[in-house]
Amino acid sequence: MSDLVKQIVTSVVENVIKELLGKSHGKTASKRKKRQVAAKKPRPSVSAVSAKKTTSARAARPARKQVSKRRTTLSRSKQRSV
Repeated sequence: MSDLVKQIVTSVVENVIKELLGKSHGKTASKRKKRQVAAKKPRPSVSAVSAKKTTSARAARPARKQVSKRRTTLSRSKQRSV
C-alpha cells in the first residue's frame, strides 16, 4: 500500500516538475521583433500623410518641457498635519 502511494506521489511530482521546467510554447515576440515586423508593413502614401498634417497644425509645435511644480507652503503644512 505504501509503495502504491509512494509511486503515485513520485509520478505526480515528476509530471509537475516536467511541466514547470519544460519550455513554454506560448511565448510572445520580443519588443525588437515587434518593431521589425511593424517596419516591414507598408506605410501610408505621401498624400495621405500630407493631408493629415494640414488638418492638425497644432500638433506641429514641439511639446513643452515638463517642469516640476514646487509645493506651496500651504500644501506642505497640510501634508505635515495629516
